[in-house]
Amino acid sequence: MPVINRVADLQPEIMAWRHDIHQHPELMYDVDRTAAFVAERLREFGCDEVVTGLGRTGVVGVIRGRKPASGELKVIGLRADMDALPIEEATDLPYASKVPGKMHACGHDGHTAMLLGAARYLAETRNFAGDVVVIFQPAEEGGAGAAAMIKDGLMDRFGIEQVYGMHNGPGIPVGAFAISPGPIMASTDSVDIRIEGVGGHAARPHMCIDSVLVGAQLINALQSIVSRTVDPLEAAVVSICEFHAGNARNVIPQVAELKGTVRTLTAEVRDLVEKRIHEVAAGVAQSTGAKITVDYERGYPVVVNHAEQTEVAQRIARDIAGDANVVSMPPLMGAEDFAYMLEARPGAFIFIGNGDSAGLHHPAYNFNDDAIVYGTSYWIKLVETQLAA
Repeated sequence: MPVINRVADLQPEIMAWRHDIHQHPELMYDVDRTAAFVAERLREFGCDEVVTGLGRTGVVGVIRGRKPASGELKVIGLRADMDALPIEEATDLPYASKVPGKMHACGHDGHTAMLLGAARYLAETRNFAGDVVVIFQPAEEGGAGAAAMIKDGLMDRFGIEQVYGMHNGPGIPVGAFAISPGPIMASTDSVDIRIEGVGGHAARPHMCIDSVLVGAQLINALQSIVSRTVDPLEAAVVSICEFHAGNARNVIPQVAELKGTVRTLTAEVRDLVEKRIHEVAAGVAQSTGAKITVDYERGYPVVVNHAEQTEVAQRIARDIAGDANVVSMPPLMGAEDFAYMLEARPGAFIFIGNGDSAGLHHPAYNFNDDAIVYGTSYWIKLVETQLAA
C-alpha cells in the first residue's frame, strides 16, 4: 500500500496526539483544551497563519505552498471535528477518558490527529502551489459548529474554493475507503409533540380524553407517512423515541409528550414528511378530541457529495489503498454537519475504515490507530494533487 513513508515515520507521534486528546474529551463548543492543543501544534509546525475562536472555539491553520497557485484552483479546505460525546467510556484502555461521563465515542480524536499529521507534513514539504486551510471544528455532535464557523466567515476570509471531510467507519476494513457522489448522509430534524387531553380517574375513562391512548394512536399513524406517503424508492425515517405521560397507575394523565427524529435524503421528501406530520397530528386530534401541538425543528441538512470532487477523492483514495479497497457506499441515515460546508462550497466527504470495532457512539468504541497512516496520507495526496506545483 503506497502510504507516504514520512507519514509512517510520524505515526507514533500522531498516535500520541490522539491518545492525549482521547484522555481529555470535551463537549460541543467547550473544546478549549483541545483547541489550544491544536493551535499550539499548528504554530510549532510553522503554519503561515493560525486563527482561533472562529465559530466560538474553532481553529484554522493556513499553509502556503512553495509556489503561488498556477491553475484555477488556489485554495482548498480540509476539515476535522474536535468534540466528544456525553458517554461513560467502557474500554479499559491505558489512555481512556479521564473525564467522567465524557468520551471520544465517534473518533473525532482520530480525525483531529490525522489532520494535524497532514498539517505537519505539508508545512515541512510545501510541495504544492496555492494554499491549504486546515479546519478544526467544534460542536459537530448536535451543535452545528460547521455553520457557526461559516457564519464567522470561514469560507470567504480564507478564500476556500473546495472543501473536504473525512469520517471513520466501523465495519469498513482498515486501509479501505468508502464514498459515493450525491446524498451520502441524511438531514436530521427534531419533532416535539404535546398532547393535551382530559385527565381523570382510571376507573372512569369515559369521562376523560386519554392522552396516553391518543399518543399511541398518533405514533402508529405517524409510521404510515413513510410506508404510505413517501415513494418506496426514496428514503425516510420517522422515529418517536420518547413518550412521557403520567406518574400514577390509577390516573389518566392530562398531558402526554412525544419526542422524535426525522431523517430524509432529499429536500422534497423532507418537506413532504414535515407537512404530513402536521396533517396526521391534526387528524388524530380531530378524531379523539385532544389538543395536539407539533413543534418541528429542522437540523442538519443532507450531506451531498459533489460529483467532480467525489471523483477526485476516489482517485486519491485508490492511489493510497488500491482499487479494490475503495468502494461505493449506499447513503447513511445518520447526520453530519459537514453538510453546511458542502452547501457553501463544492467538495466531498469520505469514510475511512476503522476495522471490526464497536459502533460509533458506543461506550466500547475506539478509533483504530492503524488507520492513521491511510487517513493522513489521503489528506496529503489530496492537497498535492489538487494544488499540483
